[in-house]
Amino acid sequence: MVEDTQHTEKQEDSQPRKKRLFGLKVVVIIAFASFAAAILGLALLTNIFERKQEARSPFFSVVELTDDTADPELWGKNFPLQYDGYKRTVDQVRTRFGGSEGVHQTPKEADPRSVVAQSRLEEDPRLKTMWDGYAFAVDFREERGHAYMLDDQTFTERQQVTKQPGTCINCHASAYTAYKKLGGGDIVAGFNALNKMPYMEARKEVTHPVACIDCHDARTMALRVTRPAFMEGIRVAKAAQGIQNFDVNRDATRQEMRTYVCGQCHVEYYFKGPEKTLTYPWQNGLKVENITAYYDTVQHKDWTHAQTGADVLKAQHPEFEMYNQGIHARAGVSCADCHMPYVREGAMKISNHHVRSPVLSLNTSCQTCHKATEEELKFRIESIQERTFNLRNLAMEALVQLIGDIKAAKDAGHPEEKLKDSRGFQRKAQFYLDFVEAENSMGFHAPEEAARILAESMNFTRMGQVALRDSGFSRTGTAAAPH
Repeated sequence: MVEDTQHTEKQEDSQPRKKRLFGLKVVVIIAFASFAAAILGLALLTNIFERKQEARSPFFSVVELTDDTADPELWGKNFPLQYDGYKRTVDQVRTRFGGSEGVHQTPKEADPRSVVAQSRLEEDPRLKTMWDGYAFAVDFREERGHAYMLDDQTFTERQQVTKQPGTCINCHASAYTAYKKLGGGDIVAGFNALNKMPYMEARKEVTHPVACIDCHDARTMALRVTRPAFMEGIRVAKAAQGIQNFDVNRDATRQEMRTYVCGQCHVEYYFKGPEKTLTYPWQNGLKVENITAYYDTVQHKDWTHAQTGADVLKAQHPEFEMYNQGIHARAGVSCADCHMPYVREGAMKISNHHVRSPVLSLNTSCQTCHKATEEELKFRIESIQERTFNLRNLAMEALVQLIGDIKAAKDAGHPEEKLKDSRGFQRKAQFYLDFVEAENSMGFHAPEEAARILAESMNFTRMGQVALRDSGFSRTGTAAAPH
């Protein structure tokens, strides 16, 4: 009995001891967890503070940038993330309806490039017919990234068949400091001086493709327009809308500037007068019919068609004009939103300076607004482009037939005065078609507008054939029946 009692007492003594030990362990665990949480919280707060400081000072000034710093590599010392994207514009990636994977060629004295873009003339020989008598019928290639824009202009075969003016430099090089130098600090005077030079002479005034200084103020990094042609062009375009004395660098919003800096070059233009002044034909507005009416008023022609004798026009790269007719422009979406989408780098949100097709960056370019899968978005884009491409082919085939009809009439000795109307319709049909052909989105920037333009091109072709018939010419060699 005594032993049992002692055993029971020992058990009763051990219970409080175990409870105390358990309580001590709980206190230790809580203390350790609290300490760990405090450490993690402190680390988090420190990280947040560092990120805020990083975001407050988005770049570290390694070099002093001035209004004369043209070399983008120097800008890259202060802005390495943006410069890294800029350098990647050397990438050559083919999309379904654009871009280039590169074609190897043997370097020559006249063209030292070992890789060039695919020839559009080989892809569609009908382009040679449309542009017969013009330098584009000799060499026209797929578009490549900004890294190639200066060399591809310098070494195109078009340089060998025509004397291009220095005006071409405005859209193919970093020209801002050249303007300042040639104009003694006055960029408009320098712009006018550059336009008058022969191309190869003007080429000596520039070193880089489009660079940081062409779009950014070196002191504030604010976006700015540096091309006098766009300054004047947007002024007259705004005047056509009833907005007088528009100064783009004074009056445009920051979001508008994210389009206007691109619109400095991605536009339709012509060389005005013997001075070859780069001019944007926006006096009547930005639509193709507005531009055609302006060219008719000033009696401008780019060349006389070799087969038909028509005074015809060559559209350049009217992305700005077409974009302005599309839903993205009406929604306030800028060029940069899609082609230079924001990306997150640490605490910083920067524009991706790897400028390229949004099809190659659907996640950041499209899915920030469109809540659909990448597969669905790509399908939508390519469906629009395929419809445009099919309409483009119909318009191209019709135009080639009209050119053939007018050529046959001309070769048969049909009176010149009776060819006037059909040549006029060729001029319109050809320019409307080329407006879509030369625009680098295959209709995506403004799908309905692209379809309308191509439909009107086909109608002008039909009217040209009717005018030829009504003038008394028939391809059979007999006079057309009167009606």
